[in-house]
Amino acid sequence: MLRIIGGAWRGRRFRFPAEAQIRPTPDRVRETLFNWLGSRVVGTHCLDLFSGSGALGLEALSRGAANVVFVDQDAAAMRELQARLTEWGGRGGRVARGDAIHYLKGASQPFGLVFLDPPFDSELLPQAAERLEEGGWLAPGALIYVEHAARKAPPRLPANWQLAKAKRAGEVGYYLYERGAGGGSAR
Repeated sequence: MLRIIGGAWRGRRFRFPAEAQIRPTPDRVRETLFNWLGSRVVGTHCLDLFSGSGALGLEALSRGAANVVFVDQDAAAMRELQARLTEWGGRGGRVARGDAIHYLKGASQPFGLVFLDPPFDSELLPQAAERLEEGGWLAPGALIYVEHAARKAPPRLPANWQLAKAKRAGEVGYYLYERGAGGGSAR
């Protein structure tokens, strides 16, 4: 059971399917993240890549994001997420079921805020970061939220992603990057 922390849907609770292979972002981590973001969420186009429960994107919609594209390959989780969007009148939410890396090979649109939270035991984070940067998926000055296992070394990310905030909560390391000018190879 998860809950929305702030905005129009504050206090609403939602479940995700027990059979879904997802790791939802804990409430206290989401609260810290959205405190970091503040009013920068309002009117922003967001991408919730590896969305799982959709908690990050739902929180963004609740707080005034213009729209959120949710991408995940877990069919049960995406069905449940679509049901929540329908039930709550989340017209700015769009569910795109499928592999996140494959999704990033398609036609791009620039996003101002990206939630990047792949499975911890995968090597998908550097791949997704590279495709986001090189594929035209990030608006100038975009914010990129990254989660990964705190016990691991920070992943290789594009050199122009500047670390703005970082914190740890138990096994979760979470970071907020701001996209700087220029592209670049991973650092």
